[in-house]
Amino acid sequence: MSRAAHTRRLKEQIVSLETMTRFVLATLALGSGVYTYLGVRSLLDGSATIVFFAAIIYSVSVSVAMYGFWVYLIRFMPEIRDGGSRLSLIGIMALGCAMIVAMSSWLNAAALAGSAAVEQHLAVTLEDYTGDLDQAHTNALGALSLLPDIQRASERFSRLAADEQATGALTGTSGSGSVVQLLTQMSAQMNELAATIEASRETVQSSFTEGQAHLAAMRGLVSAPGPIAERSDQFAAEAVKLTGVISALEQTSIAPSVLRASADLSVGFIAPVADGSSADLAGRQDQVMATIRASVEAQSKALSEAAAEILAQPKVPERRYVPLTSAEAVIRYASDFVPSWAGAISIDLLPAVLVGIMCVVHAAMRRGEDEMAEADKITAGDLMRALDLNERLQTMRPAVGTPEVAGARELTEAGSEPRSTPENVTPLSLGERKRSE
Repeated sequence: MSRAAHTRRLKEQIVSLETMTRFVLATLALGSGVYTYLGVRSLLDGSATIVFFAAIIYSVSVSVAMYGFWVYLIRFMPEIRDGGSRLSLIGIMALGCAMIVAMSSWLNAAALAGSAAVEQHLAVTLEDYTGDLDQAHTNALGALSLLPDIQRASERFSRLAADEQATGALTGTSGSGSVVQLLTQMSAQMNELAATIEASRETVQSSFTEGQAHLAAMRGLVSAPGPIAERSDQFAAEAVKLTGVISALEQTSIAPSVLRASADLSVGFIAPVADGSSADLAGRQDQVMATIRASVEAQSKALSEAAAEILAQPKVPERRYVPLTSAEAVIRYASDFVPSWAGAISIDLLPAVLVGIMCVVHAAMRRGEDEMAEADKITAGDLMRALDLNERLQTMRPAVGTPEVAGARELTEAGSEPRSTPENVTPLSLGERKRSE
């Protein structure tokens, strides 16, 4: 195929695709407008009528603006030849594309993946609340880890008291004396502290069970069918209740009480007066009670340090559930919805591909025309029009050399009207006229 035929073929294809190009642009603008309407409707508040008309007006404006923008570009961009103008038009197209994404694409993404994005927000929030409940439960049960040590200390004091009373294992003299009373007193204090810790277990477990029930309800709302707005409202109500449970668990922790009770073991140590019947027995009782006092101080220090470590654990941060609209959720979790964003942007910017195609085709046509001979650039229509114009010019032009033309020429040259000459008089030529004179 010759270069001229190829160029003519491209021109014919452009003409034949003009209607299809308009149809494609109109369809893409309409589709973007529909999804823009769905996206903007979820952002507006007010009566149903106001929301409807406001969303319709906005979506129609977006569709018209997009259609006009791409029609202008697809008309002018292929015709621009110099580099500066082409770069300027490309910059304008980039600015227009950014404006289209700002006014339409994110709303399209909200319409395509808005519900899924809100569900994603609910799921992430649910995970955070689950971690908070577990941490609060762990902090509340932290004091229970001290229970075995307290029970062992109580048993040791009780066993020493029994041995001292039965065999005099500490003072060498059996019987119920000051040492037995002191050991029994310390064992009783340890038992009271253990009972306090043990009693907190039921309260903590009850609160934790309630919190798990709220989490189960929230988990069901995340995956339940139905409008996402209603589920989000119910989720918020459950979140408020769960926050109260977590706060209760934080206040239920027995660790501060254990810390104070452990300090009281040594600070509030009251040793009875030795009641031995002899000075030797009283001295031995004093020695044993001093040993018991040192043991109680060591036990008190160990329990205080363990309770302080429990209290040093990080507290549960205050958390408040913040509902998100579908558009806000799509933007916040954009990385999780890349396909939806790609589709929303593509439906708006796909006409840029058509503009590029038209630019390439027109450039190929211009290259073909530059390599064509002058005769090849003339079409049959141009030739027919040229012949018709020439025929009209020939018809309107008078014949050269006729008397009328000669007389008109003399009038033009002389600048005066011709003289009338009698019929029987032969005009003299210019030379004969000069000789006669």
